Amino acid sequence: MQPEQIDRALVDFGVLAGWMDGEGLPGGPFEDVVPLAGGTQNVLVRFRRGGRDYVLRRGPAHLRARTNEVLRREARVLAALDGTDVPAPRLIAACPDERVMDGAVFYLMTPVEGFNASVALPELHSGDAAVRYEMGLNAARALSALGAVDHEAVGLSDFGKPEGFLERQVGRWMSELESYNALDGYPGPEIPGLDDVAAWLDANRPGTWRPGIMHGDYHLANLMYANDGPEVAAIVDWEMCTIGDPLLDLGWLLATWPVDGDESALLAGPLGAAGGLPSADELVATYAERADAVAGRDLSSITWYAVLACFKLGIVLEGTHARAFAGKAPKETGDLLHSITLGLFRRAQAFIAG
Repeated sequence: MQPEQIDRALVDFGVLAGWMDGEGLPGGPFEDVVPLAGGTQNVLVRFRRGGRDYVLRRGPAHLRARTNEVLRREARVLAALDGTDVPAPRLIAACPDERVMDGAVFYLMTPVEGFNASVALPELHSGDAAVRYEMGLNAARALSALGAVDHEAVGLSDFGKPEGFLERQVGRWMSELESYNALDGYPGPEIPGLDDVAAWLDANRPGTWRPGIMHGDYHLANLMYANDGPEVAAIVDWEMCTIGDPLLDLGWLLATWPVDGDESALLAGPLGAAGGLPSADELVATYAERADAVAGRDLSSITWYAVLACFKLGIVLEGTHARAFAGKAPKETGDLLHSITLGLFRRAQAFIAG
């Protein structure tokens, strides 16, 4: 594909060339230009220039209220992770000034050579349960690498508001759920166990925890795996990153982990359907192998984090269900996500029951 075949309203390659030249990046014509599919509405375009490969990331055609700020935060986190062993795309250069390209912040990162196992499985991975088992363990290992990063040492001491992070979670998300009632036609949440789960979370909140970098949406669909083995090539889609309690990322992984017959397993796609994955207990044990990730963190409270993840994700997905009633999302999508919400709350109750 040629640069002129990309919508200039999204990526103006003339502007991009001038900006890259100003950054001291290799010059020359743009080659091998390919739009990439991603897990969000953000625009991803891969290209080659001056003998180097890049992926450009910017917001969608119709920028949302916080899109540019989110892109600035993503770029800052990726820059901070450079020099760590966290598998993530490496930031090459960022343009935080939205005036450069028609109102959009953008950045350039290294391409990831790999695949998304929630979309498709290569023959090597689909045909070998031992490979899939290691893929599961490596999801926990990649997360523990992130949990081991000292956010202050990498320049992110002011990146979030960790004070009171756990204390405000239940109220924050109950308020989010309440806000859906403003949508025309939405009858209100019909989520069995909602109040019981909220009360349990408030009554059993961990008393101490150690802040760190949180991905904020850590599940199999946001991992890229190596084409030739079970290694995690990169954690992607850092839109929700903040400084909070990294054990919530581990809880998120448990909340979304594929279990036969559970609607939430739909989030894992082909890898979840193929099976052969480690158990939730094995994920926690693998995470715990890395001492610098768990130092100062109480893994004995992991059930609480898994329940909170079910609670939070269920409420997030219910938002699409509510928007579907108002004609702002397809009914089929709303119904599907509502069924996943119900499955997440059943899983939360199962976690509580032990």
